[in-house]
Amino acid sequence: MTEQKLFFEEVVEGATAPEVSHTLTRTDLVMYAGASGDFNPMHTNEVEAQAAGLPSVFGHGMLTAGILATAVTDYVGVANLRNYKVRFTSQTWPGEILTTRVVVQRKYDERGEHRIDLECSVVNQEGEPKVTGVAVAALPARA
Repeated sequence: MTEQKLFFEEVVEGATAPEVSHTLTRTDLVMYAGASGDFNPMHTNEVEAQAAGLPSVFGHGMLTAGILATAVTDYVGVANLRNYKVRFTSQTWPGEILTTRVVVQRKYDERGEHRIDLECSVVNQEGEPKVTGVAVAALPARA
């Protein structure tokens, strides 16, 4: 997805950003491990994950947070993001379809900027939250 040009006057409370869906694969986990340096075997080694009592390897929380961050910044513009906070609520598993949800909760002016508060999450195909969070963005006014 490409960055969307969003103006403060055009945003309404309750508006939603385009959803982004991604099916999590084992290849994603290995690629993320290589990119991040997080080689915890619970993310990449099936035998060790099962020996630890898990049904399988599971996704890196920061990978899921990154999927959500991309949806947020594609919506508001990376330079406009002022704050982004997430909470990891449930593990992600290979084969799950992860979908982002970003909703405008509030519009206001603060510190000389037109700001919006966003409620954001990543859920699986059953609607189970995997990551929840909030973000604040400052949007330009239409000239």
